[in-house]
Amino acid sequence: MAPKKTAPKPAAAGSSKTEEKKKPAAPAKEKGTKDGKVEKKSAKPAAKPAAKPAKPQVKKADKPKKDAAKAKSKTASKKAAINKAKKVQTKVIKGAFGTRVRKIRTSVKFHRPHTFRPPRNPKYPRKSVPRRDRMDAFNVIKYPLTTEAAMKKIEDSNTLVFLVHTKANKHHVKAAVKKLYKINVAKVNTLIRPDGKKKAYVKLARDYDALDEANKIGII
Repeated sequence: MAPKKTAPKPAAAGSSKTEEKKKPAAPAKEKGTKDGKVEKKSAKPAAKPAAKPAKPQVKKADKPKKDAAKAKSKTASKKAAINKAKKVQTKVIKGAFGTRVRKIRTSVKFHRPHTFRPPRNPKYPRKSVPRRDRMDAFNVIKYPLTTEAAMKKIEDSNTLVFLVHTKANKHHVKAAVKKLYKINVAKVNTLIRPDGKKKAYVKLARDYDALDEANKIGII
């Protein structure tokens, strides 16, 4: 059988007293402490040093410029508010659309505005040779008439009678007679004959005699 364990003997009463009398060993020095003394953290925060009494501040006098600017801004804001109120008032009185001003129309037709249309200014000619004028003096007057009625006109009313181009007008006839026969013309009357040809009665100016001019031309 295993041997019985012997119970430890109780320590003597005198030895316990000696241990109590022994001083506890000094704790090890901690970093950041002087002479190994540890600063105990107090539960309450340390009282702050009393603040020094502040010096009485000397108030500077306000500049007059700032006051003027403030007054101006106030007046401007008041004016803006007044204008806004007036606009709202007019809208309330006149309604959403206000008064309609209708344009006065003096005619019953509508016309588009006349826009600027510059004259043609070509950079180069589109045709190498210009076309010949089809209504020149030789083409306007075809030949003079030598009928009895035409002769009577020459004698009585100082008038020469010609057959002319169908599309020639009185201005064409007058210019052609002036160019071909060097005669000043007073007036020209034209008509279309039943055969479709145009006849022109050319009345000469007072300075010219139709008989003499007919002789020069070769009518008589």
